[in-house]
Amino acid sequence: MTTDYSSQLDRDRIPRHVAVIMDGNGRWARARGMDRSAGHVEGVNTVRRITEAASELGVGYLTLYTFSTENWQRPQAEVDMLMHLIVTAIERETPDLIKNNVRLTMIGDTDRLPQESLDRLRRCIADTSHCTGLCLVLALSYSARWEITRACRAIAAEAAAGRLSADDIDESLLSRSMATAAMPDPDLLIRTGGDMRISNFLLWQLAYTEIYVTDKFWPDFDRQDFCRAICDYQRRERRFGLTGDQVRHHTQNHEKA
Repeated sequence: MTTDYSSQLDRDRIPRHVAVIMDGNGRWARARGMDRSAGHVEGVNTVRRITEAASELGVGYLTLYTFSTENWQRPQAEVDMLMHLIVTAIERETPDLIKNNVRLTMIGDTDRLPQESLDRLRRCIADTSHCTGLCLVLALSYSARWEITRACRAIAAEAAAGRLSADDIDESLLSRSMATAAMPDPDLLIRTGGDMRISNFLLWQLAYTEIYVTDKFWPDFDRQDFCRAICDYQRRERRFGLTGDQVRHHTQNHEKA
């Protein structure tokens, strides 16, 4: 009997920000004797399913690791196919994003994207800019080390210009200098495909994020799997460096107030 994880969710404790490492497209295809590109195509269908689920559940931000800076090193034919697939899929889905009140944005070293692809993506972002529901964040040409290096350069430039002193540099300033400055840190990171690593993804932001790994490949990941990950998240006690007693005491005092 299949468990209905969606019925087990506490709708008052849905994570505000969920980040996803969408892994296993190529392995999914190879296991079926298909070309890797078939896995990426099927992975787009999963993006649609999970975006719809996140929107319906009331998730505020869904960040998808869509294309890393390391992915530029893949065979050129695969890179070209991925760029075409990503842009075409986003254009196709934009009317439904608008219908579902989903706002699209992207983070990453987008200057490396082909100009035509970048222009088309920016049009989709502009078309959804009025939406006020789920924010769908595409991490495109992204890596955390690129992001942190970029932030340090910006801060160093401000210091060189005399607008900052060493004492002004703190965690808050670093956070404001990140590509994710306008959004909260992820509450939950989901990784499909079974690998136990975070692959240069949101290294600064994941400091206290709960991590959920499943062996399922991304094309097989469905709404129930997404709800299962959130159920698992809701069973955990997030301590942020405190003891469990301290967390419970703070929660009790907050509820009394």
